[in-house]
Amino acid sequence: MASPANHFFLLLLLHFIRHSPPSSAAAATSGLTNLIYKGCANQNFQDTASSENLKSLYTSLVSQSSTKIFYKTTSAGNGQSTTSITGLYQCRGDLSNTDCNTCVKKLPETIGKVCNRDAIAARVQLGGCYMRYEVLGFPQVPATELLYKNCGSRRASGSGFDERLAAGLSLIPKGVGNGKGYYAGGYQSVYVLGLCEGDLGGGECVNCVKSAVAIGKSECQTSISGHVYLQQCYISYTYYPDGVPGADGGGIGGVGGVETAATETDGGGGGDGKNNTEKTVAIVFGGLAGLGLLVAFLLVLKSAFRKKKEHYSYGGY
Repeated sequence: MASPANHFFLLLLLHFIRHSPPSSAAAATSGLTNLIYKGCANQNFQDTASSENLKSLYTSLVSQSSTKIFYKTTSAGNGQSTTSITGLYQCRGDLSNTDCNTCVKKLPETIGKVCNRDAIAARVQLGGCYMRYEVLGFPQVPATELLYKNCGSRRASGSGFDERLAAGLSLIPKGVGNGKGYYAGGYQSVYVLGLCEGDLGGGECVNCVKSAVAIGKSECQTSISGHVYLQQCYISYTYYPDGVPGADGGGIGGVGGVETAATETDGGGGGDGKNNTEKTVAIVFGGLAGLGLLVAFLLVLKSAFRKKKEHYSYGGY
């Protein structure tokens, strides 16, 4: 039967494990498949062959997501169907291939739930990726067309917010230009992210995120968070007035997959997530090292406790 001392050390160790905060790597990948918004056409395919063509498109897109963060293709109609369907997916620029694939695999299922499975066009945005498709000839909208926005309900108080937000948002157009369509960074306690569709040219990408930034400033105003989704780009920002969760001293650092400098990602075929993987490995080994030190400390403490107990038991008469 275990001694009271053994019970004490076991409970202390379990308490440490249960109440340790999640790693930033886990935070970065949480919510990848959460639904953000949807857009569904009212018209549906009129023949089974076109529906099968859509399934073929899904298969092609999902298969590419294990090696690319962006992919666009057209599934041509066969002998039974003359309907060609163009589709694409785009993953967030900081995702690893594995996380991108996990996110994209969820999209066909989600589209089938929130839209009619036979809709001739649809778009669904998840936390880490989006997919859109339409039949050839479907009406197109400009790259800067506003699709969805969400401004946080909490408002910033005190002075300095406007200046910090403006400085943080100004980093996005510069960042996407240098980072091949993706940027995540921060200024003081404001963290920002910008992403363009993989085939959007450099100048068009910059103009697109500038439009999104302008909408965010105008619509969200003093909200401490904002998300603006346009047809071919989106931006987001979050302000941490009480300090960044998990950051030492409130300094700039990675939060939820956000880096403090441009992350270069090849929109056409990159996204091996090397930096993200290295960070994850460092976090894992750092956590194991910390746990090992704790166990070693508890063993030394236990040994001292046992010796002290033996002294009182046998030499304390």
